[in-house]
Amino acid sequence: MKEFQLIEHYFTGQSQHRKDVKLGIGDDCALVKPAENKLLAISTDTLVENVHFLPQMPPQALGYKALAVNLSDLAAMGAEPAWMTLALTMPSADDVWLQGFAAGLFEAADYYMISLVGGDTTRGPKSITITVHGQVPEGKALTRKGAKPGDWIYVTGTLGDSALGLNILQGRQSTSNEHREFLINRHYHPSPRVLAGQSLRGLASSAIDLSDGLNSDIRHVLKASGVGAVIDVEKLPLSPAMRDSVTLETALNYALCGGEDYELLFTVPEAQRGALDTALSHAGVRFTQIGQIQPVNKLKLQFKGEEFVPTQRGFEHFQ
Repeated sequence: MKEFQLIEHYFTGQSQHRKDVKLGIGDDCALVKPAENKLLAISTDTLVENVHFLPQMPPQALGYKALAVNLSDLAAMGAEPAWMTLALTMPSADDVWLQGFAAGLFEAADYYMISLVGGDTTRGPKSITITVHGQVPEGKALTRKGAKPGDWIYVTGTLGDSALGLNILQGRQSTSNEHREFLINRHYHPSPRVLAGQSLRGLASSAIDLSDGLNSDIRHVLKASGVGAVIDVEKLPLSPAMRDSVTLETALNYALCGGEDYELLFTVPEAQRGALDTALSHAGVRFTQIGQIQPVNKLKLQFKGEEFVPTQRGFEHFQ
């Protein structure tokens, strides 16, 4: 199958038909019309085989995850997903793999009402690059810069499940069949907190999505905002599957350093704390207060008042 036949067969006809897409796949560029008084939020992520995903990862799960991890960046900015482009590199055009990948990709795209408007395909080592475009009202975007001393630190969902799921897949960890399915699914199908991010506009002073692990990602907020923080490690939200599968110390290390949670970490001033329950009630996501921003430019991890030293800092590409 030639390149344009591949694009036509697997990708062109399945995309969302948004009214703001004036010209989609099939020309040199896509043409889209952003809404009035909104800024574009743009993010790109690349997933490379044997670096970001295992060769045996089901193609449907890979298609879903490839888009979900990008949408998590939009969620951290409080943006509404709109359009995406896809650059797909493969050793060969495998019909079975492509069908599964496209099914997973458009499962996520349809749920979040995002339209595929262009991209590229080429031959080479397997990798997927997706660029997502979202929209956010002017002056309402969440950023990493803005946390102030006294602000409270929160995270959505539970932490560490994806990393534990990956270790189960790699045979480094075992658990019950019930927990195995849940943890692997958390690795394969992350839940970008898009609605929660939008709900935090006007409440959160800063936000970031947790892709490389809390211990690593929170440092980006602290550096951008010029502040420090105290994290009460005993407050980190852990799933029942995590608690039942490993020791508490191991669970806390997964939660701090595991990565690929794609939950949101955000800070909220004291004056806005009371509004959180109402703002996030319709987002359908649990959130937990885990610490507080401090004036001293340092991250302090403590467990019941004592210093907690994690086993690693978090994922780094060129470590």
